[in-house]
This record gives sequence, C-alpha cells and structure tokens, in this order.
Amino acid sequence: MNWLYLFAFVAAIGPILILLDRRPLAKGEEPPMIVQTGYFAVMIGIFGVLSQFMSFTAVMLIFVLVFGAIWGVDKLLLEKNRGIEQREPVTIEYAKGFFPILLVIFLLRSFLVEPFQIPSSSMRPGLVVGDFILVNKYTYGLRIPVLNTVFVPVKQPQRGDVMVFHFPEDPKTDFIKRVIGLPGDTVAYQGKRLSINGQPVRVEPDGTYQYVDKGFDVTDTVRYQEYLSGQSHPMIVDDKQPRSLVLQAVRDFPNRENCTYSEDGFVCKVPDGHYFMMGDNRDNSHDSRYWGFVPDANIVGRAFLVWMNFGNLKRIGTLIE
Repeated sequence: MNWLYLFAFVAAIGPILILLDRRPLAKGEEPPMIVQTGYFAVMIGIFGVLSQFMSFTAVMLIFVLVFGAIWGVDKLLLEKNRGIEQREPVTIEYAKGFFPILLVIFLLRSFLVEPFQIPSSSMRPGLVVGDFILVNKYTYGLRIPVLNTVFVPVKQPQRGDVMVFHFPEDPKTDFIKRVIGLPGDTVAYQGKRLSINGQPVRVEPDGTYQYVDKGFDVTDTVRYQEYLSGQSHPMIVDDKQPRSLVLQAVRDFPNRENCTYSEDGFVCKVPDGHYFMMGDNRDNSHDSRYWGFVPDANIVGRAFLVWMNFGNLKRIGTLIE
C-alpha cells in the first residue's frame, strides 16, 4: 500500500467535508460532526504525508510550532477584537485545544522517554517481535530535537548497551541493536567468535532456544551468555548457518575502508564519533556488519523496559539487559 497517496487523499477530503456545512455557529455551539471529521482528516492527512519524508519528531515539532503560532496570534491580536458574543473560529479552537497536548507529548518524547516497537527477531532472545519498549532519552545526554545535537552531556554509550538509533541509510527509520564497538575499538567477528581490541569476548553456553519466525518457520539455536563491560546478556547462534555473515549482502558504506571482510568474517576499526552495533540473534540480524557504523548524531536513546506485549502479557515489566 502506498501510504503517501492514502494520506494525501485523506488530507484532500478534509476541506471538502468542512465546506459541506458552512452555517454560522453560535457561541458555545459544537461544530457539526462532518466539520469535526473534516478537521481531523486534514490533521491526520498532513501528519501522514510529512511523516513519509521526515522523522516523527520533526513532524511533531512542525505541528507544535504551527498550533502554537495560531494560539499566540489569537491571544495577542485577534481575541481582543472579537465581540463578547462572537464565537472564535473553529480553526483557532482546535489549535488552542491541541497545542498543550502536543507540546507535552513532544517534550516527553524529546527529553524523557520514547516508545518503540520491536519489529523483528534480530534482538532475540531478550527482545521479541511484538514487544513495546521504552527508550531513555537522557541517558546519553539531552539533545536538541530534530538536530539531535547534545546540549547537556550526561554519559557515553557503553559496550553492551541496547540502543535505539536512526538507521544511517534512512534516518526516518529507527533500529535497535546492542553496542559492540566504541570509537577507536577494533571489532572482529570470525568463526562466529567475537573479539574486541584483540581480546575474545567471554561467552558461556546457556542451553538452547527455539522460536517461530515469519509465519511457521521454526528456528533452533544455541543460547549463550555473553559478557560485555562486565555485564552478561543472552545471545543466540544458529549452528546450521556456518558463516559469520553473508558476504554478498555487505554494502558500500561510509568508512568501509576501516573494515576487512573475508569468507570467515570481518575486522573493523570503529572511527571516532561512531559505534559498531550488532543484534543478539547473530545469524538473523541486519546490523553494522552489513551497513556500517552508527554516528553519534543518530543516537535516540537506551532501551530499558518492556511496557507491553499484547501476545504475551507476562513480558510486561521486563527489564532490558
């Protein structure tokens, strides 16, 4: 489905619905349902169209600024010239009603927490498809919305953190992976063994793990506990896939000259201001092995809690390791 055309159609239908009932409204009278529907169609349609070209945060900022400007102009200029019995225009009424709500949501998402849904099995076994998680937006410093530049430093990402970030190839899309390599690190993954700066990463066998992916495909894996920065987390490997990566799937990405690839794996030197990310489901993860390093400017925040999973309510409240 082409969402751009659908949202454009909804936005175009809105004004038509609004114009179907143009009778004057008395003060305190609710607009007809068809008019209300038209205004909502305009807002949803424009929001949807813009979201096809920019991030959710950028679209939210535009709506906050526009609604805030309408409210401000009315407060400073228009309201004083309006008669006591005169009803304020519906456009201004909706702008004043939505502005504080959107402003609070925008501030919460920008500086405190942001929701995120797990879209794939790349972070199994810790995170599964259908998990709705919360992302801490201030762990790595407060950032200017949209520009994503840190203006209040707090701490730097650490190896082992589960981090949400803007996908370098398509910043409108957010990814979630585990931080493996920090700026300056040399990360190697050969023979399905991970090493950082020449030191093999400690792993301990932890049984087996089975999951169903993409309908009815059952995948059997070997489960391990992996240790990064002194903390352990679960990680799985599919022994039926003998190689460390699909060499043909490696893209041409910025700073690719920092990496050496072979049939057995790769060695990458992480450039300054960048991070190397991998999924915990090592043989089913589209990560830095294939598309490169994550710039600091792409960081969204650190994942810390599963707050909902409609398919498995027992996962509610699960802390993210």
